[in-house]
Amino acid sequence: MINIHALKYPNILHYEWSGDIIERTSDYLLVLCKPGTRFTHHTRGTSEIKSNAWLEFFPLNDWYTVSMELNQGKIVSYYCNIALPPVFIKNRIQFIDLDLDIVKGHNEEEWNVVDEEEFEINRIKYNYSSEMIEGAVDALERLKEKIKMKEFPFNDEVYVKLENQQKKIN
Repeated sequence: MINIHALKYPNILHYEWSGDIIERTSDYLLVLCKPGTRFTHHTRGTSEIKSNAWLEFFPLNDWYTVSMELNQGKIVSYYCNIALPPVFIKNRIQFIDLDLDIVKGHNEEEWNVVDEEEFEINRIKYNYSSEMIEGAVDALERLKEKIKMKEFPFNDEVYVKLENQQKKIN
């Protein structure tokens, strides 16, 4: 079990939830969040119990995260945050969300970049460094390329990892 904290710059708690680590390598962490998981949105002051499972993919040396909603064992949507690389603190992984997102919603064929306006506002409001701005823009381009090339976790390899997890449980 690991706790997950998404922060807004510089260190403002934005969301939090928890999940089970299903794979940890030197390159990434893959976490399964089960139905019934409490998802707290601190910025909005809300909390909800999720009805679907989802996977969280955290590359340990890159500037993004990937959330994959599951329904009957299939990925039905993706939400990718452009973020500073995650940091481990005891049984918690946390990352700073840099506003830019790329998403593919339910029954959608196309990926869409969202929150570009929020990124522009917050980079000025919070005085993002030039390295952060450049890193965020570069990460978005790398992520678009990974999606286009169907690199993990945007391919069937993620289903193999889920299946292996199920075998461990059974």
